[in-house]
Amino acid sequence: MGNVAWGFTCSIDGFIAGPGHDMSWLSAAEPNAEGTTEAMAAKVAVIISGRRGYDAARAQADIRDETTAEAYGGAWSGTEIVLTHRPEELAEDPAVIAMDCSVEAAIEYARSLAGEGDIQIISADIARQALEHDLVDELQVFVAPVFLGDGTRIFDVPGGRRVDWELVGIDEANRRSFGRTYRPKHRRRDRG
Repeated sequence: MGNVAWGFTCSIDGFIAGPGHDMSWLSAAEPNAEGTTEAMAAKVAVIISGRRGYDAARAQADIRDETTAEAYGGAWSGTEIVLTHRPEELAEDPAVIAMDCSVEAAIEYARSLAGEGDIQIISADIARQALEHDLVDELQVFVAPVFLGDGTRIFDVPGGRRVDWELVGIDEANRRSFGRTYRPKHRRRDRG
């Protein structure tokens, strides 16, 4: 069984998307070392995304560049699950599986599809929910040298609980992007 990973590139001031889910700022990121994106994409069997991000990607399809138009810049192929309270609205999109369920049910279903592959969460809100249930095995972080000032914060949970992480890997090929991998330091229950 693969990991449930939350992976993202963020701005120095802690945003993973600009206002309106704008992703054009990613052009400020350091280019990944050759083969990095493809190697990361190869590990991921299922992506879980949120409806706001899905809608923004569709609305911005004509203005997004090759890096942001598709997951992993087009290097990824697999199953995308979109969590939404209105799955019937996405029934015509054969590229996604739309689900109206809890994050626990979505991850359980994703595990059944992923086999030994990883599950990648690409939504701050879904990742927050997964963390509430101790379902995130790994945090993958890259940092772009830009301040956004506004947008979608990495983690914004007023009154939420503290989550401590331990560093388990430094992406030596991408040191300028601060490529880091963390695991939760403590778990409320063992996942075996």
